[in-house]
Amino acid sequence: MKTFLSVVLHAHLPFIRHPEHAYHLEEMWFYEAMHETYLPLLQALDRLEADGIEGRVTLSLSAPLIAMMADGLLRERCVAQLERMRDLARADRAHGERPERARALADYYEARFEALRAYYLDELDGDVLSRFKHHAEGGRLELMTCVGTHPILPFLESDAGRRAQIRAGIAEFEQHLGFRPRGIWIAECAFAPGIDRLLADEGIAFACLEDVGILTADAAPVYGTYSPLVSPAGVAFFGRDQLASAQVWSASEGYPGDYDYREFYRDLGYDLPMEVVSPYIHPDGIRHHTGLKYHRITGDVDLGDKDFYQPEVAARRAREHASHFVHARLGQGRDLFEKLGERPAHLTCSYDAELFGHWWFEGPLFLEAVLREASHHQELHLVSPLDYLAEEPVQQQATPGISTWGEASYFGVWLDPSNAWIYRHLRNAEARVLRLVEKAEEGELGSVPNLGRALRLMGQQLLLAQASDWAFIMKTGTTVAYAKERQAGHLAYVERLGEMIASGAIDVELLEELEARYPIFGALDVAWWREEAPSARSASG
Repeated sequence: MKTFLSVVLHAHLPFIRHPEHAYHLEEMWFYEAMHETYLPLLQALDRLEADGIEGRVTLSLSAPLIAMMADGLLRERCVAQLERMRDLARADRAHGERPERARALADYYEARFEALRAYYLDELDGDVLSRFKHHAEGGRLELMTCVGTHPILPFLESDAGRRAQIRAGIAEFEQHLGFRPRGIWIAECAFAPGIDRLLADEGIAFACLEDVGILTADAAPVYGTYSPLVSPAGVAFFGRDQLASAQVWSASEGYPGDYDYREFYRDLGYDLPMEVVSPYIHPDGIRHHTGLKYHRITGDVDLGDKDFYQPEVAARRAREHASHFVHARLGQGRDLFEKLGERPAHLTCSYDAELFGHWWFEGPLFLEAVLREASHHQELHLVSPLDYLAEEPVQQQATPGISTWGEASYFGVWLDPSNAWIYRHLRNAEARVLRLVEKAEEGELGSVPNLGRALRLMGQQLLLAQASDWAFIMKTGTTVAYAKERQAGHLAYVERLGEMIASGAIDVELLEELEARYPIFGALDVAWWREEAPSARSASG
């Protein structure tokens, strides 16, 4: 008897890069993700490698995140942010009379940020993608791509538009990581029948869905979510196991809500007097999260009543929770083995990667401890979905149902009165790109200088406009003005480029400006938007 467990982390951020600003608040999302999630995750994998611990985690890397990780400007700014936070810890320690526990935490954060800076700058030379690839080659990671800029695929106007987004994600991944991925994360797990055929045409073998997608398939899943469904197009879909996942992601019922863990919402950026914190936050005096958080969750008390955080206690709790998680999966697998007719269960535990580190500070320690604990139990196999398919190649055939992993497993988050206005503009923009690509291929646009360059940038701006992040932000009400500005800005560029292409008067200065501002999708091919029969593409190789 054995149980297969796939821990799948989805890593994504919208493409945010503002060279025109020395300090940009939304750009901070990337730096926070780096020092709270991705660098600690790599450090954990390094330690597992050094100790010879086996077991594999699956990680999807979206095209915008890959492009930001590879960008020289953002690398420099990431180092500067690590140094800024290290120096803030020093400034806090030097600030007046501080409780002993606060001084100890200042020491802790100074050491932490200096170690992260040295790791990123000296050991990795700023190249996290090479280290991710190293761990993929060493068997500790299965790397997946993501659909382009993270759009809601069923909302796009055409199969050609969907195909372009799928190809964009694969191309960016292959350009930076040097190989073609076999798995893909469908943005927001937003699936509708027909998408599987588009994925299969690009050589994709597997993807993950919310459990509802499996449970509402066109044929009842014999093994529920404990075995994948393979669509008629040949793509295997793995449904998320709600029991195993909730133990981790639920702040109220899961591990992250433990009172010993670090409190996310109380931060030194708001606690310190302005004269102390001002050199380390936005130059305009805008307070924001710094990553230096001195308090633990404590309990159901006001932020001002939180107790001081104790890193060593929290680390011990993370190891205890990892042990509990592994033993719970063993018990779940044994129970399912009987219920499934003595067939090994496959448990798919999929999460946003930034749950581990950003939202749940101790998350990377937890993941490391899960792999260490699992290595002591031959019954539990930590595998990627691709590993499982190699081990169990015979699976039920069915087409999953329409679903997302949003609220109620449907599309309401991204189609709401707060954001519904965007879709007619997005569909018009997509139709315009399709029309101009067709005209260019038929020779109707003539031999205008820089035509191909303008078409590629028009496609790039359409991809960026289609990102689901902007609709999500409008719905949640966080940085709405920024989301609307980005949404409208990309759409305006599509329109402006389209007018230039149609008129034959192409503004080279605009092309240069866009190329400098948006270094993403360097391998973009406007033929991605060509309406074509998949069978014809397959026949041509």
